[in-house]
Amino acid sequence: MQGFVDAIRAFLDLGATVILPVAIFILGLIFGQKPGKAFRAGLTIGVAFVGIFLVVDLLVNNLGPAAQGMVDRFGIELNVIDVGWPAAASISWASPIAAFIIPLGLLVNVLMLVTKTTKTMNVDIWNFWHYTFTGAIVYTLSGSIIQGLIAAVLFQIVCLKIADWTAPMLDKYFGLPGISVATGSTVSYAVLGIPLIQLIQKIPGLKNLNADPETIQKRFGIFGEPIFMGLILGVALGLLAGYSVGDTIEIGMSMAAVMVLMPRMVKILMEGLMPISESARELLQKKFGAQNIYIGLDAAVAIGHPSVISTALILVPITVAIAIILPGNNVLPFGDLATIPFIVAFIVGAARGNIVHSVIVGTLLIALSLYMATDLAALHTEMAVESKFNMPEGASKISSIDQGGNLINYVIYRIFALFN
Repeated sequence: MQGFVDAIRAFLDLGATVILPVAIFILGLIFGQKPGKAFRAGLTIGVAFVGIFLVVDLLVNNLGPAAQGMVDRFGIELNVIDVGWPAAASISWASPIAAFIIPLGLLVNVLMLVTKTTKTMNVDIWNFWHYTFTGAIVYTLSGSIIQGLIAAVLFQIVCLKIADWTAPMLDKYFGLPGISVATGSTVSYAVLGIPLIQLIQKIPGLKNLNADPETIQKRFGIFGEPIFMGLILGVALGLLAGYSVGDTIEIGMSMAAVMVLMPRMVKILMEGLMPISESARELLQKKFGAQNIYIGLDAAVAIGHPSVISTALILVPITVAIAIILPGNNVLPFGDLATIPFIVAFIVGAARGNIVHSVIVGTLLIALSLYMATDLAALHTEMAVESKFNMPEGASKISSIDQGGNLINYVIYRIFALFN
């Protein structure tokens, strides 16, 4: 068993930029494409994801230090450290149930496609770690591998159903036809985020507040273009972090680059994906009568929109501020501050790019997330200790906004807690 677990971890360590092209190539062959065409599609998608993750790294490597600068500058002291999704993922894959998640997840997805209970064929295997986290939490709680696997499958089913629900939004607003997103952190915020956006857009006064990139550009001309919005928001973050003039300008330039480069990387992705998507739909429709089959991808494909990045940059200092003032919160936001673009993507899509409405709903849901992450901190820490995770210096407990504060994960955990 240990050898199998090690093989799974070695495969996952290759990263999405290797795993995804291989998966796309195999799918292309299954769907009847010629090897050369399938290989080109996989290679193009791999290149696109290399570009996407380079831009994401640019975003993360600038947001992380800026967030730490704000925390240090304002002297925030909370006793639970948000270690971020990379740490949460590594803790998850160290769980005894991790080896079962990928084969089980693929089997569940195929069964749901055949029974027409989902339209999403999720090839985003790396993000199965979200399912693993929920399974690991319940395993740590109950000591039962069976309960842990049931919890993981429940999380996956909910993610796939939300992916189906939100796929039309990805087409209409983000310009991503034939694609869905089942990434655990992103779909979790859709559950309450989309209804709250719909509510706000009916409230007199609030519904008239509008600041989307198009409106801003009309009002401010070239200074309202995404490249200038990125520069301005980046400079504002640098000032809040207490950066020097040079460092402030540098983070401004980096955010401007993110605004410009991310949409272009997504265009390359679509170039490789569309032939596979068409072949998949044709085959599944012919064999099973399936309609509108979606290819499930990483939420990174949706975060390139200027409204998503703008909303996320505004929410970084807001998240730090509400962590201080929320009574009962013990989580110090840090590692997952750079994950906020992934968290708010569907909220922004539901708001049709309205940054004001997106920030309001994002603030409410991040506050809720901090409370859930606080409540899960003891169990999250126990998982980390059992996986021999190196705790941050001076931290007695850890948690994460991404998955510790994930609504779907929290509800499933609470259900199993009733029986344990």
